[in-house]
Amino acid sequence: MVVVNGLIFGLVLAILIGPVFFTLLQTSIEKGFDKAILVAIGIFFSDLVYISLAYFGLSKVIKNSEYNEWIGYVGGVILIVFGIVSLFKSRRKTAVVHRSVSAKGFFRYIFKGFIINGISPFVLLFWLGAMSMATIEYGYSDETLIVFFGIIMIIVFITDVLKAYLAGKLRALITPRLFTILNVAVGLALIAFGIRMFVYNW
Repeated sequence: MVVVNGLIFGLVLAILIGPVFFTLLQTSIEKGFDKAILVAIGIFFSDLVYISLAYFGLSKVIKNSEYNEWIGYVGGVILIVFGIVSLFKSRRKTAVVHRSVSAKGFFRYIFKGFIINGISPFVLLFWLGAMSMATIEYGYSDETLIVFFGIIMIIVFITDVLKAYLAGKLRALITPRLFTILNVAVGLALIAFGIRMFVYNW
């Protein structure tokens, strides 16, 4: 079941629309597929840092069972809020976000992906919500957590590479309507995850 849950959550995260999504597409279209892969690697390591922070930040608290219910509720709220924000995004026009990151050499694009993903506090909040869901609702610990988040990270990285590969070839399909559909789908999925956590802790 841990594999299935990881696949589902990974696929939801893979189509989450934000600055990272547009940075990846923009880099692929303007600089080439190979540079976009470097950006994807930077995003991967940035998420890895945040997952580690989420784990070590919650692990001590989760060991005290009296806080588990509250952690579950907070995690549910975080996921529901993200879902609502995604739904609101679907109602406005989406444009490619241009951000410049100063770096030189081979690591320039890795650094770009790391920073663009890492500068948003919402990324850490998102992983805190995911961590609370995995530990409280699913009851995962240590080894199963590694498998769960490992699958998520692999799915996200593979889909990031796929997005970069298809960006130039399917540019005509990357339309505001597509972004609207993706935002609605992700929003509803995250709200469903959040509600499940509330029901579980009720």
